[in-house]
This record gives sequence, C-alpha cells and structure tokens, in this order.
Amino acid sequence: MRISTNTMYDMGVAGMQQATSDLIRTQQQVSSGRRILTPSDDPVASARVLDLTQSQSINKQYDTNTGSATSSLGMEESTLASVGNLIQSMQTTAVYAGNGTLNNSDRASLATELRANYQELLGLANNTDGNGQYLFSGYKGVTKPFVETSLGNVTYQGDQGQRLIQISPSRQMAVSDSGSSVFQQIKNGNGTIVGAAAAANTGAGIIDPATVTNLADANLRQPVSIVFNNPPTTFSVTGTGTGNPVNVPYTSGSTISYNGWSMNITGAPQPGDTFTVQPSSNVDIFKTLGDFIAQLETPIQGGGTGAAAKLTNNINTALQNFGQSLQNVLTVRTSVGTRMNEVDSVKSAGEDLQLQYQQTISSLQDMDYAQAITDLTRQKASLEAAQLSFTKIQSLSLFNYIQ
Repeated sequence: MRISTNTMYDMGVAGMQQATSDLIRTQQQVSSGRRILTPSDDPVASARVLDLTQSQSINKQYDTNTGSATSSLGMEESTLASVGNLIQSMQTTAVYAGNGTLNNSDRASLATELRANYQELLGLANNTDGNGQYLFSGYKGVTKPFVETSLGNVTYQGDQGQRLIQISPSRQMAVSDSGSSVFQQIKNGNGTIVGAAAAANTGAGIIDPATVTNLADANLRQPVSIVFNNPPTTFSVTGTGTGNPVNVPYTSGSTISYNGWSMNITGAPQPGDTFTVQPSSNVDIFKTLGDFIAQLETPIQGGGTGAAAKLTNNINTALQNFGQSLQNVLTVRTSVGTRMNEVDSVKSAGEDLQLQYQQTISSLQDMDYAQAITDLTRQKASLEAAQLSFTKIQSLSLFNYIQ
C-alpha cells in the first residue's frame, strides 16, 4: 500500500494532538481534583452527583432553618427567663408589703417600684426576635401583641397561633408562642379553685388559700359562699347544691371542708362578712399586678384589725396569682427548652447527613491522585515518543539517499 507524505504528516500530527489532549485532560483533573469534568466522562456517576448535590443543597437550607429556629427560641427563652425573674421580684415585694410596720407612704413607695416592674413586664411581653417579629403575637409577627389602655387593662392584639419553621423534611418547629397563653390564660387560686374575701367585709377574718381534697367530687366546681351569722360565732354555707350547712360553729383557724375542698379562716369576722370558694378562672398577670398596685396606692383609713385583714387578704390573693403566673411562665419556658433540644438534635443529624452526602459525592467525582500522577507520567512519555517518532518519520525521504 502506498502511503503519501501528507498521510504520514497527518497521522503524526493527529497522534501528537491526541496525546496532548489526553495529557491536558489529566492535568485539568489533577488541578481541579475531580475525575468527572463533563457529564460525558461518566454519565451514570454525573447523574448521581447531580441528585446528591440537589439533596445537599436542600439539607443546607434545613440547616439554615435550624439556625433561625435556634435564634428565635433562644430569644424567647431569654425573655421568659427575665419575665420569671421579674415575677419573683414582685412576689418578694408583695411579701414585704404585708409587714405590719409599713404605713401608707411606705406602701405607696412599693407601688412606685411595682409600676416600674409593670412597664418592664409590658416591654418584655412586646419583645421582638431581632428580625422585627414580635415573640408573643402568634401568626401576626408584625403586630404589637399588647396595648395598654389603663393600669392593669391590657388588650391582646395577636392570635393563638405559633409560627413554624421547616427544620427537616418531616418536621416543622414552633418558634413562637401566643402571648395570650403566656400572660393572660392563667388560672387564679390554685388552678382549680380560688378562695377570696368579699371586698365589703368589715371584720378581721383572713382566708387562707383553699386546697382540693377530692378532685373527683362532682360539686367541686360549684361556687360556694360562707356567710357569718349574727353573732359571728357561726356561719352558714350557701351554694347551688342541696343540704348546705347552716349555723356551723366557728373557731378561728379551724378547717372548713365542703364539696371536695378545705380552707381555713382566722381572725374575727363580723356579721355579714362573706368568703367565697369558686372554680378558678383566667386572669392575666397585668390585671393582677395593676390591681395590687392600686391596692397599695389606696391609703388605709382608720387602721384597725379590719383594715389590716383586708390588706392581708389582698396580698394573699396577689401572691397566689403571682405564683400561678410564674408557674405558667415556667411551663412555657420548659416547652421552649424542649423545642430547642429537638432543634439541636435535628441540626446534628443534618450535619451528619451533610457529611455523608459530601463523602458520597467525593467518592463519585473526586480524583485518585496516585492514579492521576501515574497517568500523567505515562501520557507525557507517550507524547514525547510521538514527537520523537514524528521527527524520525520526517527524515524518511528518497531525497536523503540520492547522491
């Protein structure tokens, strides 16, 4: 077969170009650290890498979401901690207000201190998460949740929802709480029943907190009044049930039990003085604090045991409500802490998954440097051999042998 000079040149150039192309491709693989430079290099692996990369991107977004959830929940937990500390401070002030040596001026000073606590509490209830979203407004993140109309009268403008963030493919996390559930839906008394002295009482009777003795009693949640007779050595019980006791002998400090509850009344009530036991109802902490401030700011006229008893009963009522408010805040704070722990667990699982994605992608597309260096050395030798052989082929001409 006859081979023309052009053919030899073309074949030589083509061989060098192929060797050069292979060498350059290997150099690109080494420099990029990737075995797959284009999908055509390995279509199956390329498709798998694309799928894993998309999953990795979604997982990164979940990781971003968990960070946002952690931030919001952390801000709420910090705010609730401040609210709890503030309520404890108010409890301490209320206990001190019962000191019998204090006069009207002293109690007014305590009321001034509590007014500052009131404004601080209102500010905490209207706190934001740092992104302009109110912590306690439910779904209405941009709506200021609490607006004061007068001392103790605060209107809630949010709703009952909880804002959610998707932190994993199957989990949405609540990152807020309704302000109504935190600050307003608080059961007074002991959470089941509440005992109270009537505001019109003139005697020195002091009621202790009522306690539940039989939660299963069907009449437990029926309101009952204890009315002292004339003379006040006996009392009668009135209520919606039948067989109410009448003319029951009264002894200061003795236990009064009825309809699944018990309580103590101490001191010397006057004829007509009334004490009630009724089912607990919702009372908000702003109302409790506002009423207590108003009581401390109201001068006690004339003194005497009756005035002292009224003040003591008011203080006891405030302390009970403060205690229930604190318990409610602690319950919500516990819920927030539980959610934070769950977010941390989901975040940790997401980080592990991210690492698995990266390892799988790396095994599919990353370069084996030992193999690459070997290929690079071999391809370089091939190119040099092609260049050298081309030089030799160039000298194959009859003209070189004509003398």
